[in-house]
Amino acid sequence: MNVGIYIYDNAEVLDFSGPYEVFSVANRFLEEKHNLFFISEKDEVVKARGEYKVLSDYTIKSHPKLDVLIVVGGVHTAELEKQNVIDWIFQQTKTAKLIASVCTGVFLLAKAKVVINHSVTTHWEDIEDLKNSFPALKVKENIRWVDEGDIVSSAGISAGIDMSLHLVSKLYDEKLALKTAKQMQFDWKKN
Repeated sequence: MNVGIYIYDNAEVLDFSGPYEVFSVANRFLEEKHNLFFISEKDEVVKARGEYKVLSDYTIKSHPKLDVLIVVGGVHTAELEKQNVIDWIFQQTKTAKLIASVCTGVFLLAKAKVVINHSVTTHWEDIEDLKNSFPALKVKENIRWVDEGDIVSSAGISAGIDMSLHLVSKLYDEKLALKTAKQMQFDWKKN
């Protein structure tokens, strides 16, 4: 299974490092490991929030076929203007089994029409903006994540860890998710 996390300039650090850690720790307990990697638009250093520098493993043109795509949040407005990125996100719906967003990553999913009239969530500070920008969405408040089957969205920043543990329970089983949370010494907040 290939799990790709899409990162970009000004992405929130915990939005991508939290899910990466969850899937990385889960891999320790699996006989058949999943492949976990970062994807960016271009083959260059990504400067996340706080000037945190990351070099992705693949670009949107060079990655393996995805089973799971996680789109992270942060200062996302520049990403919304990149039609090649928006088109690429939409294309992943044709082959990926599951697409997830952390925080404001849901804006990219909405712009790509991955979510149209779905129930979703985002960071509490961006709830009104999401409602106003995409009025057909059913935006949920005060919830860690929303599961719409093959699309899952989470609230802000640390909620991405909770959602990722949920994804592990969904893709594998709850026992693995609980074992992963315990190994991380993380108090998993379920919905």
